[in-house]
Formats: sequence, C-alpha cells, structure tokens
Amino acid sequence: MKKTAIAPTNIAFIKYWGRKDEILRLPTNGSISMNLSGLSTTTTVEFDQKYLKDEVTINGVQNEKESLRVIKHLDRIRKLANISDKAKVVSTNNFPTATGLSSSASGFAALTVAGCAAIGLKLNEKELSILARQGSGSACRSIPDGFVEWIDGDTSDTSYAESIFPLDYWDIVDVVTIVSDERKHIATSEGQKRVDTSPFMSTRLNLIPEKIIQCKKYIKEKDFKLFGELIESEALELHAIMLTSQPSLIYWLPATIHVMKLVKKWRSEGLSVYFTVNTGQDIHLICQKKDVPNLEEKLKTVQDIKKIIISYPSRGTALTEQHLF
Repeated sequence: MKKTAIAPTNIAFIKYWGRKDEILRLPTNGSISMNLSGLSTTTTVEFDQKYLKDEVTINGVQNEKESLRVIKHLDRIRKLANISDKAKVVSTNNFPTATGLSSSASGFAALTVAGCAAIGLKLNEKELSILARQGSGSACRSIPDGFVEWIDGDTSDTSYAESIFPLDYWDIVDVVTIVSDERKHIATSEGQKRVDTSPFMSTRLNLIPEKIIQCKKYIKEKDFKLFGELIESEALELHAIMLTSQPSLIYWLPATIHVMKLVKKWRSEGLSVYFTVNTGQDIHLICQKKDVPNLEEKLKTVQDIKKIIISYPSRGTALTEQHLF
C-alpha cells in the first residue's frame, strides 16, 4: 500500500541538546517548540513484495548514508507490524536541508506517519511521536499540532511530544532567514555527543526546568516581550555549550552574527523582534503578525540574506493524497 504524509519542521524555543540514551534518542532535557507552516517535508512510502530491496530517494538524490538511517527506521516500522516487505521511499523538502532548519525533524515525522499508514499500523498520536523520536529526536515534536512540549522521560514510553496550545492560539510569526544553503559540517546527531565536554552543561541542565515553566507561562499570557527575551537568551546559551565543547562546534557564519546584531539594533529602534538559532547558520526571527511587513522591509535591505520564509504556527504531521510517485 502507498501512503504520503506532509510534516512541518519545528523551531524550538527551549532547546534540547544532548541525549541520555543514544539508541532510543532520549533527551537530556525537555523542550518547547512551535511547528512551522512554511517549512515542510513530503514523503511517500510504499511497501510491496515487488521491491527486492529498500529504495530511498531524498530531494531527488539516492545517498547511501542518508538511506541507511531511513532504512533503519523502516525496520522499526516493519518490526511493529511484523511484516518483512521492502519499501520505496521518496521524500522532498521545500527548504534547504542540513542548514539548521530541522530537516530531520520533518523528515522522520513524515516517514513515520506515511510508513505506518502504508504498512497498516494504526498508532495514536503519542505512539507516533514515540516512534518518530527514535528516528530523529526533534521529529517527535513535529507530530502534534501548534505549540508543543517534548516531555523529558527516562523510558521510551514516557518521552514524547504533545500539543500544549493550538496553532491558532497566538499570532506570532517565524521569519526564517536563510544566509546560506550549504550543508553544515557536523551533523546535529554527531554534535550532540559532545555535550558533556562543555564545562557549562551541568549548569544549563539545572536551569532548563524553570525555563520550560516560564516559556509556557509567557505563551499562555501572550507576553511577547518576556517570551522574546527568554528564547533569545536560550539560543545564545545553547550555542555557548557548543562553543565550549571539545572539539568546539561553530555553526554560525559571519552573516548569522550580522543578522543577530541587526535584530538588536531594530529592537532598540522600536521593532519588537527576537532571534533564535538551531544547530546551523540560518536564523529564525520571531515577531508578532502585525510587525511582519516592517520586518520584511528591513530584511530586504540586508545583502547577506539569500531568502526569507514566513511561517505561522502549523498543524502537525498529516496524510495527503498527493503522492510523489
């Protein structure tokens, strides 16, 4: 049977960095995120006895290393369904891959939902989130709708994501600012293995529980100023861990820092905008819907920016009838 799913990427406001279980991808801490309407992965999966081996095409390319990770996830799905049929997988992103825009999150969320549907598994949202997490940690956050919390659990069954506010709860916008579409030099999965080498990681973990409480409070109260200040400092703290790991991880480019400085300048001039950054060079600018036109005009004058993508809070991963093959 053939099934197709569309999954959004997500931007983490309170980040997760590091895993206490590499195999199950259990995070060292919980996190808060928002699904993004403008960045998505579409994946079609077909299980059939006619396939002698798994065939995986991502963004028009068959890459052995990426295919192995996909096939490993297909094996998880086959094991749950107790079926051995091979599969054909075709997946495409509508945004640059491996630049810090969470392509693995949307990719494995779409693969999970399409794969389970194609093989006949009927899993609920929690079960899909748990399964997606095993492919890519942050993929569990792309399963539910809107604003999402990834619960920090010590077992596979207790580590999953759930919606905490619906997608229409708050009119905030993520203006994704692409400064380079080059792939990052160290994959997130590899970078996370270095967390314990930073002398500041233990301090970070002690701060996270209160940050999560604060973030949920500010979203609930729609307090944009306190929310923005929190997520901006959180992003800088995360990258401080990366910068002080051994060996260090430096994902930013000069253009990344340039945009950060501009955001601070624009804010001092009265434009309410804050930045956050994932594990890459591209930068997310968070503002309220009413401020998008003003921010767009300012971004058009910045030569370092190659493209902007405006994203609103989005639904989670869902099936579609628009197959890729």
